[in-house]
Amino acid sequence: MNGKRRRLLLAAVAPLLEPGEQVEVTSVVNLSSVSVRRTAAFAAASALMSAGAMAVVPTPTPMYLAMTDRRIFIFRASPTFARPEEHLMTIPRAGLVRSKIRERVLNSSFVISAPGSENSLKITFPLLGRKERDAVAAALPVAD
Repeated sequence: MNGKRRRLLLAAVAPLLEPGEQVEVTSVVNLSSVSVRRTAAFAAASALMSAGAMAVVPTPTPMYLAMTDRRIFIFRASPTFARPEEHLMTIPRAGLVRSKIRERVLNSSFVISAPGSENSLKITFPLLGRKERDAVAAALPVAD
């Protein structure tokens, strides 16, 4: 994450922090993946509809993740500008566990959840976000 994006994210997170809470990691992430099959089908359909003039490829909305020693904050990122648009969720870190890291060519991901909870969240990190991914993964124990 470049300096401008980081500064804007830290400014958005600052009012939400409790006394003594500090941001440990910031990263650009995706919270939903777009399958290769769906991407290819959508691109082919758009190429057919435009008589080959263009092909449209769907991409997930980028999100910003800020992890403190107590919580994880998720913000929707502006697709045009480098600023966070909307605070989407805050997840307490206490009790969170993660799955093993799934490595791919262009990204990597893992799923975080709270034991006994039905809800889980898949976090996908871009290729350039491996350092941040490792920091988040190190802070959360692997589920049994």
